Amino acid sequence: MHIGQVAARTELSLRTIRHYDEVGLVRPSARSQGGFRLYTEADVARLMVIRRMKPLGFTLEEMGELLSITDRLDDSGGAELEAAEREQLLARLDRFEQATRERCQALRTQLSRAEEFAADLRQRAGQLTGGTS
Repeated sequence: MHIGQVAARTELSLRTIRHYDEVGLVRPSARSQGGFRLYTEADVARLMVIRRMKPLGFTLEEMGELLSITDRLDDSGGAELEAAEREQLLARLDRFEQATRERCQALRTQLSRAEEFAADLRQRAGQLTGGTS
């Protein structure tokens, strides 16, 4: 699929998708005869991983590391990996999962505080305007 279709499906801008190509996170699987980027479902899945990591504050380097880990584990189902390498990759994947849980909890805390603040403002506005908000 063309980059416009990918942008619509992933809700990422064309510029962002091109940037991820330039930094090597998600390279299009092919190019058309006219040189246009062509993406597969697997490319879209990689972009979705990145899109989900971004609001959690992961860096581009961390995103690349996670994609590298999952690529290595997914190749041949990890069957050709030596046991020690497989264990090391799984431990790194576990660290990403733990970091994700911690960052999600931090976002929940921030959201809770923001909702409390919004409620306080609603209450104050109601008091000042004589409403019963």
